[in-house]
Amino acid sequence: MLFVEERIGVMEAARVVRVPEQRGEQLLQAAAWYAEERHWDVVPGTWLDAVEGTERCSCGEAGCAAPGAHPTRSDWAGQATGSAAAARRMWSRQPGASVLLPAGRAFDALDVPESAGFLALARMERMGLALGPVTRTPDRRMLFLVLPGAAAKAPALVSRLGWDAGALDLVGRGEGHYVVGPPTRVGGRGAVQWARRPNQANRWLPDAEELISPLAYACAREAADARTRLS
Repeated sequence: MLFVEERIGVMEAARVVRVPEQRGEQLLQAAAWYAEERHWDVVPGTWLDAVEGTERCSCGEAGCAAPGAHPTRSDWAGQATGSAAAARRMWSRQPGASVLLPAGRAFDALDVPESAGFLALARMERMGLALGPVTRTPDRRMLFLVLPGAAAKAPALVSRLGWDAGALDLVGRGEGHYVVGPPTRVGGRGAVQWARRPNQANRWLPDAEELISPLAYACAREAADARTRLS
């Protein structure tokens, strides 16, 4: 595959029992960079605590679905900031806090299974499409950042192509949702990474309509392959 996955995090050692200080510094730097260079709002989320030789989410839930990578409070969106200086102050108070990027402001995200995401990326490159940044999560999802409004438009756009977005597992993330920003680590599963890193070339995000066809096609193909494997 032609795509090289890029990190702004650090490689983790096996069986880490505490978050290294240098990793906290990188989270702070990443949050400030997102605010200053990309003009994205950021908000600190939960973090990982060492408890009896293992890492647990700061929320205290033993079965937390996203340990160290979700909001700390229900009004999290109102706590987000677009100021790099404010971001540095926030993460200085809790350096291990996850970096959450509220959707529906500077961007929305189209969230697809990882296998479909890589297939779509290859197709988009052949088509010469202009892409925005793309994240890859430890839960094997890929999120394509697009212009705000995509979450509301996505179901109708997919339907126009003859598919159902829900059946394809193609999900729009807009207002009220967030994207977990690299290099946030989700428990022991690994770190969120950039499949396509933010840079000057992708500062201007594409509209959902530009990407929806290759994404829907890739999701439909992967869904059909999954049904074949189960039959």
